[in-house]
Amino acid sequence: MTDDMSPAERYAEARRRAADERTALAPFRDLYDFALDDFQIEACQALEAGQGVLVAAPTGSGKTIVGEFAVHLALSQGRKCFYTTPIKALSNQKYADLARRYGEDRVGLLTGDNSVNSEAPVVVMTTEVLRNMLYANSSSLTNLGYVVMDEVHYLSDRFRGAVWEEVIIHLPESVSLVSLSATVSNAEEFGDWLDTVRGDTRVIVSEHRPVPLWQHVLAGRRLYDLFAESGSKREVNPDLVRMARLENTRSWGARERNRNVRDRRRAAEREREKRQRNRLYTPSRVEVIDRLDADGLLPAITFIFSRAGCEAAVQQCLAAGLRLNDPSSRARVREIVERRTVDIPDEDLHVLRYFEWLEGLERGIAAHHAGMLPRFKEIVEELFVEGLVKAVFATETLALGINMPARSVVLEKLVKWNGEQHADITPGEYTQLTGRAGRRGIDVEGHAVVLWQRGMDPGALGGLAGARTYPLRSSFKPSYNMAVNLVSQFGRRRSRELLETSFAQFQADRSVVGISRQVQRNESGLEGYREAMTCHLGDFREYAGLRQRLKERETELARQGVAQRRAAASDALEKLRPGDIIHVPTGKFAGLALVLDPGTPDGRSGGRRGPDPHEGPRPLVLTVQRQVKRLGAIDFPVPVEPLGRMRIPKSFNQRSPQSRRDLASALRTKAGHVEPRRHRKGRAEAADDQEIARLRRELRAHPCHGCESREDHARWAERYHRLKRDTRQLERRITGRTNTIARTFDEVSALLTELDYLRGDEVTEHGRRLARLYGELDLLASECLRDGVWEGLEPAELAACVSALVYEARSADDAPAPDVPAGRTREALGEMVRIWGRLDALEERHRISTVTGVGQREPDLGFAWPVYRWAQGQSLDVVLRDAEMPAGDFVRWCKQVIDVLGQLSAAAPDGSGVAKTARQAVDQLLRGVVAYSSLG
Repeated sequence: MTDDMSPAERYAEARRRAADERTALAPFRDLYDFALDDFQIEACQALEAGQGVLVAAPTGSGKTIVGEFAVHLALSQGRKCFYTTPIKALSNQKYADLARRYGEDRVGLLTGDNSVNSEAPVVVMTTEVLRNMLYANSSSLTNLGYVVMDEVHYLSDRFRGAVWEEVIIHLPESVSLVSLSATVSNAEEFGDWLDTVRGDTRVIVSEHRPVPLWQHVLAGRRLYDLFAESGSKREVNPDLVRMARLENTRSWGARERNRNVRDRRRAAEREREKRQRNRLYTPSRVEVIDRLDADGLLPAITFIFSRAGCEAAVQQCLAAGLRLNDPSSRARVREIVERRTVDIPDEDLHVLRYFEWLEGLERGIAAHHAGMLPRFKEIVEELFVEGLVKAVFATETLALGINMPARSVVLEKLVKWNGEQHADITPGEYTQLTGRAGRRGIDVEGHAVVLWQRGMDPGALGGLAGARTYPLRSSFKPSYNMAVNLVSQFGRRRSRELLETSFAQFQADRSVVGISRQVQRNESGLEGYREAMTCHLGDFREYAGLRQRLKERETELARQGVAQRRAAASDALEKLRPGDIIHVPTGKFAGLALVLDPGTPDGRSGGRRGPDPHEGPRPLVLTVQRQVKRLGAIDFPVPVEPLGRMRIPKSFNQRSPQSRRDLASALRTKAGHVEPRRHRKGRAEAADDQEIARLRRELRAHPCHGCESREDHARWAERYHRLKRDTRQLERRITGRTNTIARTFDEVSALLTELDYLRGDEVTEHGRRLARLYGELDLLASECLRDGVWEGLEPAELAACVSALVYEARSADDAPAPDVPAGRTREALGEMVRIWGRLDALEERHRISTVTGVGQREPDLGFAWPVYRWAQGQSLDVVLRDAEMPAGDFVRWCKQVIDVLGQLSAAAPDGSGVAKTARQAVDQLLRGVVAYSSLG
């Protein structure tokens, strides 16, 4: 290529190459056996130039290379780098990667409950650990040069997302920030905010996937492409659209078969359509893996969104005799698994169903979900990366950053449980899940396969797959712990200002900009309307105001009149009894009718479903046309009075045409000649209203009343009034959105002041204790320490009480009350619930609630018994059997209890026995599966 250059161009190119060789990026490139992409080079160059960077790129595109370059820069400059991740599993994985490259002596790990070489120049940690360091002014922050925030789009998470913003706001200005995000549609907005709070930040967005992704639908035995290329246009496969339309049409029933078919060609076409529909079914999990294996699309991850579903899928494959590994791979699997589980006692392996799990692994099949033991999950991940497990059935937690790329990703359904209801997955979730398909350097292309489901809309699926981005929305809210830490460092006023620099407030303020512009346009319009309604005889705005007040008063009285008539009609209906003869005044069934059932909310009902108490009486009547109908308030705009009575035979059956005919005939004979009473319309209330009379007098006396152009002016005045009303609504929206975070901080601070955690800018002794407690129930934990609720407890009893601060049941709210240990434990838990009730009432008074993400949820006692028994030394078999809880959940909750116990040991008041008891409880919990569950 240089042969085509002029001497000057060759000289310039040589100088550029020489300059590149002098950069830190040059030796970093040599660490990889592939060329870096343009977006990676651009980000690395910006970072080396001293800028912060935000890199938004698809899953699997290699954006973590930019984070690894920050590590490289820190080491070459003799500075520190912290690499943060949202979950412990990802921290463990990143720690292993960096330790292999730079050596274990230069890389550390901090995940809350694990500390490995924490003073190393490179430390991998969860984001919460860094947040806690910042609030504690940890000495580990000395000489910190770079912070990498992997999966920074996690700040949208409504439970933990605020931590990311806290870190970004509070990091020292000297620290360069590397933010790595999935492709989000508002990356520029997020970059603008980073530029505001962190200084010069380069935003680098890449939509390019290094491994192309093909989208498919598997229906029956056939794999369809989701999209079809039509020239330069990309559209949903018309075959899928046609199949969905066929499936949703009414099936050909007996009437169709019995009909005399005159056109044999049409009959044959229908038969073909029936056969086509019969080929449309959701393939079984075994059929899916068989098909992917036959097409060379393994290894694959199948997302099921259910732990039980993942385990059932493995069992189904084993029962079907599915084998994806040859004998040499089986032997290699057994060797790795036995080496990684050698320290687990045999009795625990039995409880953990180790041998059934190993059988699946040897066949190349495994589940992956949060209910599994962490060590087991890590082994699955290792085997999958090495190609020894070829089919993994996983919940969506696997999609969060863990490096487990596959050739194919399968989605069983497009609906998942979001913690509150079954909801369609979002475009962002679809992108995150399918982003696992396609291994860079291994696969030429990746494949996303959605299983056909009855009622599937291919167009909606195409929209889901085509929406490559999703917006990043802040979930930031000030917590109690955050408030005392901020006030301690910056005082109330400066803390308020800092919170107003959050991304949440930045987004709220930006949304206000558009509304403010609309208000400005409305103000211009109002000025024009004011000129148009100007009257030479007087102040027409004043006259228009009188007209408007008169109109509002008349409308109000008319509304009251309608309400009174409805109430009177409802009262009359409530007095009806079976056998009353009435005249239905209006509606489709107007005329003579016999009341069969009065249909009052507390009365009996002749139909299948009783009347709704909110709808009022709904009488069931027989009309003279022999129809039995349930009427509503709309059929009785005026009160109804019985015209007479007649007996309803006990043998009457409203479903019998003969019974209806006989009773309707008797009704006509009994009352057909009776004329209904006419309802006299009463005098309108407006006629006697003094306020209306006064307003009319003022109108007639006003100078503008005699203007020839009065009605023209009035039309402009009406437009002015409507626009003014709309403008006021917009102004209220602006007021509601500005300073929202600061107002929440004020409410939190007021509550903390009332509880003596804050005194103006001073943080009290109680506040300093709260500053060391991190968690959803931080204030409840602090109040329990303050009131001595846990004094005198044994270690196992304290562990049981602390579990209520962290545990949240997956079961429904109406589940029966859990068992708790008797004696002092039960008393302490009861006192914790009483304290929570007091705090809940206090929060309600200060307008703080869990809905806004700030309030304290009720403590959950569901884990108290299992953790108590484990701390007492009982076996894993006994604890898990009685708890009906997967091993992975048990370990995770135990580790969270251990984390809070560690906080209590540091935060307990001087002279309290809680600190010592908390340390003893940690020692008693940290055994068996809890101790050997690997680094995470």
